[in-house]
Amino acid sequence: MSFTTILSTIDSFIWGPPLLILLSGTGLYLTLRLGFIQIRYLPRALGYLFKKEHGGKGDVSSFAALSTALAATIGTGNIVGVATAVQAGGPGALFWMWLVALLGMATKYAECLLAVKYRVKDRRGFMSGGPMYYIERGLGMKWLAKLFAVFGVLVAFFGIGTFPQVNAITHALEDTFNIPVIITAIVVTTLVAMIILGGVKRIATASSIIVPFMAISYVSVSIVIILLNWDKVPDALSLIIRSAFNPQSALGGALGFTVMKAIQSGVARGIFSNESGLGSAPIAAAAAQTHEPVRQGLISMTGTFLDTIIVCSMTGIVLVLTGAWNNPELAGATATNYAFAQGLGSSIGATIVTIGLLFFAFTTILGWCYYGERCFVYLAGTRGIRLYRLLFIVLVGIGSFLKLDIIWILADIVNGLMAFPNLIALIGLRKVIIEETKDYFTRLKINHHDQDEIA
Repeated sequence: MSFTTILSTIDSFIWGPPLLILLSGTGLYLTLRLGFIQIRYLPRALGYLFKKEHGGKGDVSSFAALSTALAATIGTGNIVGVATAVQAGGPGALFWMWLVALLGMATKYAECLLAVKYRVKDRRGFMSGGPMYYIERGLGMKWLAKLFAVFGVLVAFFGIGTFPQVNAITHALEDTFNIPVIITAIVVTTLVAMIILGGVKRIATASSIIVPFMAISYVSVSIVIILLNWDKVPDALSLIIRSAFNPQSALGGALGFTVMKAIQSGVARGIFSNESGLGSAPIAAAAAQTHEPVRQGLISMTGTFLDTIIVCSMTGIVLVLTGAWNNPELAGATATNYAFAQGLGSSIGATIVTIGLLFFAFTTILGWCYYGERCFVYLAGTRGIRLYRLLFIVLVGIGSFLKLDIIWILADIVNGLMAFPNLIALIGLRKVIIEETKDYFTRLKINHHDQDEIA
């Protein structure tokens, strides 16, 4: 049995029914108990993005904290991951990706609320928070908190944080512009080192500039392709819905596509993309300049909306519209490149995807460096920060030279492991989440003012 086969077996077990039910079930429970907060208060949450809170304590603004979280979530999952999901589970995987994102918004709200409520200051005066702190301080389970932190460092080192991103950047540039892998690896590693050695404020500053620019540009180009192929949109959407529930009928009896495969592909790739329930975004949320946990929870849940409902949908619809999803000779970024080239009728499409992938993946590296660092600080204290950063830089350097299939399987495994302790904490602290939410909105009604004026 090969190493890849062993990893695939472990991956299938971790991302089997238990975790999928736990992730979706937690999101569904929070959605119902919080009264569909992700739908009712989405306009308010989006409004908070552009409204600074006065007197909040933290390291960076709420918008910068969200940008750091989005930097980590909007990455290769939005381009490569969506293509992988649609090719493995059929167009129906997109529907399940949307559903898990909708439920995931409630999960993201809850975990980021807890992050602000239970955060602490480290010896250097920086805010530290996230699942490891609310597991320890809220649940009183230090061993589980340490387990989460270990998994967090592993994801940063061997999962989303390094290998898939660097590998995607180097090979995309080689395919599109014929730039040698070694040259790209050196440049990317150098740029990463320059930014992350400056700490959270430099990471947040870079993210606040790059993330909005790249997301708006990518979505704009996708909308152009959709408008140019407007006549195909109804059929594409119909295929997505039908193949979510009856792939054999929708795809003409195509072998290998089942409802379970569509669900598994959509949920796994959706979680990989928006990270709701993994416990990563709360680490960034904890650094926000705010004194209201609920306010930051609302801001943070927009990350899942922007990442999956908006950006991933663009990639998925373009893949289905152009038929690129059904070409067995294409895989990952190559399939998305082909779809955009077909959609625009020129090589400009492939260039845009490559540039988008470059920025998406680069900012994900920055975001995950910070996540892993906070987990490392929880385990080893602030003295080990420089060692952590140097190790991270080395791993970024070697990520270009690993096989793609092993990279994605490894990333999936450590992602799944990270989710378990966090979801246990969300269930265990559900009463705290509900009480904080009720208290906040009660105060809003009494004051008849916006949140900024609540004492």
